[in-house]
Amino acid sequence: MQTKASPSGSAALPVAAAELTSVSRVYGTFAALRNVSASFSAGSCTVILGENGAGKSTLLRVLAGLISPTRGSVSIFGDSPQKNRGRIAYMSHAPMLYEELTALENLTYFASLHRDDQCACVGSPEMALRAVGLDPALTRTVSQYSQGMRQRASLARVLQTDPEVLLLDEPFSNLDVASAHQMVELLADFRTWPHHSGHARTILLTTHQAHLAEPLAETTLTMLNGQIANTKHRTSEPAA
Repeated sequence: MQTKASPSGSAALPVAAAELTSVSRVYGTFAALRNVSASFSAGSCTVILGENGAGKSTLLRVLAGLISPTRGSVSIFGDSPQKNRGRIAYMSHAPMLYEELTALENLTYFASLHRDDQCACVGSPEMALRAVGLDPALTRTVSQYSQGMRQRASLARVLQTDPEVLLLDEPFSNLDVASAHQMVELLADFRTWPHHSGHARTILLTTHQAHLAEPLAETTLTMLNGQIANTKHRTSEPAA
């Protein structure tokens, strides 16, 4: 866990990679989030559980800066998500890939968009694909990929931006058990990658399948009706 000096200089405080303060998100008469406050320290891994409509996806989208809270505030490393887009990567449950392109063509295209935004955060598409176990030389288009391969390619798409904060919405969706375990291993490995900022990698992911994410979950939040109903911290390493 990363720390910073306290104002008195006598103790160290956790660096907050992401923080929500009294956040609500209202759509008409429906509150997707209700007065949510939470802090996620740099280097932590948090799994967010809850039924459909509990507010999981909305929480991630607020942290990613894709939507703004109706009330309250959200910060990434002490500033707005919009000012820290280069430090955040968001993977939705939809692959967000062009079916008619290969994985390498997809990643190369998305990398070009970041470069047009003058973002220096983009790494090598080839390296990102190898990191998730895909061959960059594969000539099949995404339309011919299995669901597991699509999820890997989608993960490579976000990892190539070298994020400090990785937000994953239902990354195990439609994966068989073996593919899900492989993705957990990939995410565990990602947390060990060094970053030039000196901050450890931070992961927040939503899932309906708590048992799959258990090896990653240092903290588990359970959401209900737009609020955090329960918070559980892991006190020991999971069994091998």
